[in-house]
Amino acid sequence: MEAAMGLMRRIPPKHTDAALSALLSLMPHHSSDLLSQVDQPLQVLCDVDCGKEFILCEYNRDADSYRSPWSNKYHPPLEDGSLPSLELRKLEIEANDIFAIYLDQYYEGGISSVYMWEDENEGFVACFLIKKDGSKTGQGRRGYLEEGAWDAIHVIEVGPEEEENTSYRLTSTVMLTLTTNNESSGTFSLSGSIRRQMSMKLSVADGHLCNMGRMIEEMESKLRNSLDQVYFGKTREMVCTLRPPAEVAQMRMPES
Repeated sequence: MEAAMGLMRRIPPKHTDAALSALLSLMPHHSSDLLSQVDQPLQVLCDVDCGKEFILCEYNRDADSYRSPWSNKYHPPLEDGSLPSLELRKLEIEANDIFAIYLDQYYEGGISSVYMWEDENEGFVACFLIKKDGSKTGQGRRGYLEEGAWDAIHVIEVGPEEEENTSYRLTSTVMLTLTTNNESSGTFSLSGSIRRQMSMKLSVADGHLCNMGRMIEEMESKLRNSLDQVYFGKTREMVCTLRPPAEVAQMRMPES
């Protein structure tokens, strides 16, 4: 299992589905562990009851059905699927409305979904999902890429209230895939994933959504900076070293 997880951490996100399917056929006795621990590129389904798209993941799945955050119904229909409590469902609805505004301001389009459920420690867990298609045929307003996807998964474990404070533990994963194919840049493909964690103890005076929103905003800023420095920064450094711009190449040429 350890070797399988190590392999999956090194697989580009766009090949995750094929690699995971192969591992499931080789290790059927570890299928539940693999499905719960391996982050896969997010898929989308349309809620026919309200005409809105929602994101599929392990956190809204029950058997082979997925719960929509908009109608609170399973697709395909499932009679005894697990549902959040009425109080948590009310918070979930509010979180989806607020997160849709966050998505529009920071991503200029895309799809978002928020799911919540009770845990065993008298608290609850919230999952915030974002899927942005940046390709030419995607729903984004800046689709310059031949292929491009940004999948963000933020899972926040909220502990029970202790006096005036509550503990929050955030685990965030971002999967990035992009491909260009034009005359200026040629054909270029880049993909990878990054995961980070953050724990905080915050006052509940401002409410759970305010606290969780601030944590996600701070974490996404750190993740974008890390991706820019690690993936794009190192790639730019290697390309400029192997194929320097014309003016730099001329400076390096020995004088005759």
